[in-house]
Amino acid sequence: MLNWPLISVIIPTYQREEPLQDTLEDLLQQDYPTFEVLVVDQTLNHEPETQACLEQLAAQGKISWFRVEWASLPGARNYGVRKASGEIILFIDDDVKIPVEYLRAHARNYQRSEVGAVAGRVFDRMKLQDSQQANQGDAPLTIEDLPSEAMDPGIAWYYLDLVHTVKPQQVISARGCNMSFRREIFTKYGLQFDERFRGSAVREESDFCLRLRSTGYQIWYDPDAHLVHLGEETGGCHDISTRSLQYQLTFYHNHFLMGLKNLTFSEQLRLFSRLFDCHVLGNPPCNKSRSPLKIVSRGLFYSLGLLDALTTLIKSKMSNK
Repeated sequence: MLNWPLISVIIPTYQREEPLQDTLEDLLQQDYPTFEVLVVDQTLNHEPETQACLEQLAAQGKISWFRVEWASLPGARNYGVRKASGEIILFIDDDVKIPVEYLRAHARNYQRSEVGAVAGRVFDRMKLQDSQQANQGDAPLTIEDLPSEAMDPGIAWYYLDLVHTVKPQQVISARGCNMSFRREIFTKYGLQFDERFRGSAVREESDFCLRLRSTGYQIWYDPDAHLVHLGEETGGCHDISTRSLQYQLTFYHNHFLMGLKNLTFSEQLRLFSRLFDCHVLGNPPCNKSRSPLKIVSRGLFYSLGLLDALTTLIKSKMSNK
């Protein structure tokens, strides 16, 4: 590939310290010839060491450091896109480890005109540990061809495995910590990340990828475009404990919002029933506690999340009148 496109790497960050510094260190060691780094920083006050590091990198022109006074993952993505100059827009999280050839692996896929987005492989620390425990010391799980269900918008999220899949192929969505897009997805087609997705913004990237289908472009999964997602428990693009009431309500709100916006009625039924079976009843692959108290508690958040998503859509329609 003689003419490598300029890549804009956008890193939304919120209350992240040492992992953010390590992520930037890895990124600045890339062997790719032409890229820029944009840090959209939603942290009001950094620790002195992190503050000094970011100031130095910005002064040296190694990063563009944008400080904002609000916290929103989809908002930070949109902000970064507006500031970016690259032909390719690439998003990573602020707690990842990446190999030196990472950017090249993303870029080479765009030689194919039908590819509008690239989903990279994510060596997710928690999911890899879970699979190793499930296999009880056997060889790590690997997947060649994803099942047909992984392309079904209603139930894809329970079959789309970008952790263990080892073969390049077309997919329906990417993971937000490792995904890239042609710039024209945002300019020519006017797509943006929906800032109504809250909290950890779970499913905001799924919502974006479902809307990307209207462009006619493919999303191509490349396992060579891989990174390690550390999954730090604090900081990052949100700072909500997964055990908090706010997190649980947000989780269901975002799933229902994605479904109500993008799916046909039959697809919605498949998604919502699978969401109930897995996350409320605790059946595989969620494997949650099946105590009656837990099920009732999760069922309450499921119901409140649906009502909350409907309220979000109604308020949006009223404000647009």
